[in-house]
Amino acid sequence: MMDQPSIRELVDAVRDFLEKRAMPELKGHTAFHARVAANALGIVSRQLELGDASAATETARLVALLGHDAPLDTLNRELCAAIRGGTLALDDAALRAHLEATTRDKIAIDQPHYSGAKR
Repeated sequence: MMDQPSIRELVDAVRDFLEKRAMPELKGHTAFHARVAANALGIVSRQLELGDASAATETARLVALLGHDAPLDTLNRELCAAIRGGTLALDDAALRAHLEATTRDKIAIDQPHYSGAKR
C-alpha cells in the first residue's frame, strides 16, 4: 500500500511546478491557462484540507434549523424549499447565521483572498 505522497501533496506539487517553473516561461493564452490550472489546483487543495469539516459543520447547522438529520444535499434542498415556502424567513437570526457561516466556509475554499470576505 502506498501512503506517500498524499493526494494533497501531489496537488500542491503540481501547483507549485506550474506557478514557479512553468508560468514564468509561458506567454499569452498558454500562460493564462496555466494560471487557471494552478488556481483550480489551489481549490482542490483547500477542498481536501477544509471540505470535510466545512460539510460537517454545515450539516450540523442545517440539522438544527430543520429539526432532523439527512444527507447534506437533501438538507440544502429542504432549506431552499423552506425559504421559498415561507416556513423559514430570511430575517430569522439562525438562518442568517447559517448562511453567513456557509458562505465564509465556501469562500475559504474557493477564493480565500476575496477582499469582500475580509469584512
